[in-house]
Amino acid sequence: MPESLSLSVIVPVWMEASGIEACLRALTPLREAGHEVIVVDAGSPDGTADLARPLCDRLVESSKGRAAQMNAGAEVATGNVLLFLHADTRLPDNALDELSWFLRNEPTWGRFDVRLSGHRALFRVIAWFMNRRSRLTGICTGDQAIFVRRDLFEALDGFRDQPLMEDVELTARLSKVSRPWCIKSAVVTDSRRWEKLGPWRTIFLMWRLRWRYWRGESPESLAQAYRSDVRNG
Repeated sequence: MPESLSLSVIVPVWMEASGIEACLRALTPLREAGHEVIVVDAGSPDGTADLARPLCDRLVESSKGRAAQMNAGAEVATGNVLLFLHADTRLPDNALDELSWFLRNEPTWGRFDVRLSGHRALFRVIAWFMNRRSRLTGICTGDQAIFVRRDLFEALDGFRDQPLMEDVELTARLSKVSRPWCIKSAVVTDSRRWEKLGPWRTIFLMWRLRWRYWRGESPESLAQAYRSDVRNG
């Protein structure tokens, strides 16, 4: 008999008071269907945790850093599939149907296509390249709502404790186990980061950081470079 989907959605947050309620209300249908939503806060001083607590199944306090936060959420998760969701990303309405279909097939992990929320034509081009790139390489980013069978995530010891590229590093290891299951129904990610820095500058920044990462530069130095570029934006 096929295994039934039991989903744990893990949302790492830091200073998300302005948007956390909308994020979690969008996940209410999943909770009503019997799945769990776990919010992992890194001590946000803006009241994020208090706003999130009544709208999730479990609130976890963690040290700062997405890798540490997502691992902390995975430790208390009960589902057979873990889905890591950024607070500014919305799942498609048919997410549960798509994930149930994934569970009935051989791949052990996957991601959604992504669409940026802005209306500029360039954002559609950017999303197309992001989705195409991950189909070709098997490497995915957190904006694409990565999901993985819990037993595999645990066998690989989860995310590496690093301040940047934790999603790229994990999916590189996952790709050695199986190709990602790519769901065409797109998640929608807020385009505010792209609009704040400017689309072209953001593209060049991310590709430059990724190139330096593949050449062996440490995630710590890349995180410092990223923060510096964002502050000067």
